Amino acid sequence: MKIRRLLATAVAAAVTAPAVLLSVTPAFADTKPAAQTQDKPSVAELEKAAAAAKKVYDNAVAAEKAAYAAVEEAMSDTTPLAVAWTAARTAADEAAAAKTTADQAVVDAKAVVEDLPETATEEERDAAAAAVTEAEAAAATAAGTSTAADAKVKEAGKALDDYRVDAARALSLARDATKEALAAKTAADEALAKAKEEEAEGGEDCVPEARLTTVVTGLPSTVVAGTKVDFKLRVTNGTGTTMDEVYPFVYVHATDKSGLKDTEDLLRLQWSSVSSPKWHTVDNEHYIDAVSPLKAGAHADVKLRLTVDASAPAGHGVTFVAGDYFNEDGSCGGSPDLQEYDFKIAAAGSKPGNVDDAKPGKTQSKTPGHTAQGNASATPVGTSTGTLAATGTSATSQMALASGAAMVIGAGAVFVVRRRKADTGA
Repeated sequence: MKIRRLLATAVAAAVTAPAVLLSVTPAFADTKPAAQTQDKPSVAELEKAAAAAKKVYDNAVAAEKAAYAAVEEAMSDTTPLAVAWTAARTAADEAAAAKTTADQAVVDAKAVVEDLPETATEEERDAAAAAVTEAEAAAATAAGTSTAADAKVKEAGKALDDYRVDAARALSLARDATKEALAAKTAADEALAKAKEEEAEGGEDCVPEARLTTVVTGLPSTVVAGTKVDFKLRVTNGTGTTMDEVYPFVYVHATDKSGLKDTEDLLRLQWSSVSSPKWHTVDNEHYIDAVSPLKAGAHADVKLRLTVDASAPAGHGVTFVAGDYFNEDGSCGGSPDLQEYDFKIAAAGSKPGNVDDAKPGKTQSKTPGHTAQGNASATPVGTSTGTLAATGTSATSQMALASGAAMVIGAGAVFVVRRRKADTGA
């Protein structure tokens, strides 16, 4: 079976139901994504997913346009809150001017009292004193009015500022939503294009083979940030015939506890073998180099090393494994399911003590009577059971999956056939 179909299905699922796929959590381990339970989504299904993604994108573009218009309106001098602030500012200026006039009236009234001649009558002195009292009262009233007007200016200014900040924030969110929608649309379009390309290539020659198993052992169920752990991947040919080339695939993904923040960039996965003892980074775009050949009933082991950066937050992780095979006669196939192993990420400095190994999640085999192999003994690559090829290209393609949701599911299905037939030289 062309495992590219798994990727296409993952994208389709992410586009049509992203909210369900937002996190890698224990619940995720109990529900296999569509990528692992469908043989092949039809082109029509992928066209429907692409159309849905386009509709979401078009709506996001319209929402961003509306948000931009709202910002322009909020920043204008004619928006109601701006008009209210201008009116409050004008009133405050007038009140301040009135206060200044009233204060000067007090000064003038006191000056009259001081300038009264010694010959001034009692009646004149009383009138001058009354004028001071009246001026002081008017000044106090003007001061209160000015203070109240200034408070209204501050209140109106805060309301206007908050309104404008909210509008700007809404525009920023709308722009982010447009970017995410465009990424989802691009992923859906690419999935559809690849499915059509595969169909044109006659890619249905490959078949699902449940007896090609990939089993992880030694991966702790809890990994502490700032540490590295070594574990093993065993690839077993449970069929009765030799597989000329077998390409193991390993992928790791992680999020914080909420499941909403992708922390995959804080993880580093490496592989090593007897024939290629140097540690090689698994960058989630490549298969591990081929086991060449893998005889009937034989197995090969690959050493794996997972390093979690000390800055990684506590959260959840998952490792996906599977494999493809290609024969010189042109026949090909691969794992019908992705095998997943969930583990927890503990914060740096944590001491979880002795923990059990991560257990494989449930899968649904496409071939009755055959299931993934259980615990395996440590047999190094390079024995008669099979060796890892030290040469050959590892390039495969990966698409930017639809939003963070698609990354969780789709990343576990980033299987693109390295080459249609073993003799293409790809």
